[in-house]
Amino acid sequence: MTIIDVTQHGAVAHITMNAPERLNALSDEMLAALQTTLDGFANDPQTRVITLSGSGKAFCAGHDLRQMTAMRQAEDGGAAAFKDLFERCTRLMTRIQTMPQPVIAQVHGIATAAGCQLVATCDLAVAAEGTRFGVNGVNIGLFCSTPMVALSRNIPRKQAFEMLTTGEFIDTGRARDLGLINRAVPMEQLADETTALAAQIAGKLGAAVKIGKQAFYNQLQMPVSDAYAYTGDVMVTNMLRDDTREGIDAFLEKRDPNWDQ
Repeated sequence: MTIIDVTQHGAVAHITMNAPERLNALSDEMLAALQTTLDGFANDPQTRVITLSGSGKAFCAGHDLRQMTAMRQAEDGGAAAFKDLFERCTRLMTRIQTMPQPVIAQVHGIATAAGCQLVATCDLAVAAEGTRFGVNGVNIGLFCSTPMVALSRNIPRKQAFEMLTTGEFIDTGRARDLGLINRAVPMEQLADETTALAAQIAGKLGAAVKIGKQAFYNQLQMPVSDAYAYTGDVMVTNMLRDDTREGIDAFLEKRDPNWDQ
């Protein structure tokens, strides 16, 4: 059994974390497999959208605490190993947001700690009703500081801080209201809803979505005036593309665009 499964349906790639007995924890093996897979897709022009799901009862239960406990046996108490682990996890999260393709989390069961961070990091998220989200490390004395980075950039800061300091879980309705997920659907509709969203995005001009995703994250870090100056230049670049011209002509002529995506 491989630790992740990958299937391709047209322009959509489906990645499934496949360690159900460990609730798809972000073990060393899982982090490495996800990193390698995403790095490979980043250079694949035929793939325009990626979905990320988990097998078994849960999406992802965060870091593998058994592996982390074993790291304490080192002479430094695990300091070097822990630093390396969190750097590798950060590299994965950063990779998701620098991918040219939108990444959609397909979430069910639980998404806790770094698993909740994974949901917050993905560009979009669809969750099954009944899913529980938490950054509950504080309950065992480990504040979810790295998950906090993604969470606090997804939901209002006071709500994020409450989740981080109480360790309490929120349900899909609350997650949707706060902006952590886009949609909440019955479990039996989860795969179909995620696939439909992926197919809708995959049907757009891939180059435009790639340009837009990069600009989206870049402008978030800028003051408003700088963001407008930057995105104005991005739109000029986009407008000058031949395939964009074809899309505009097709709209004006009331026909489907002839895009070589």
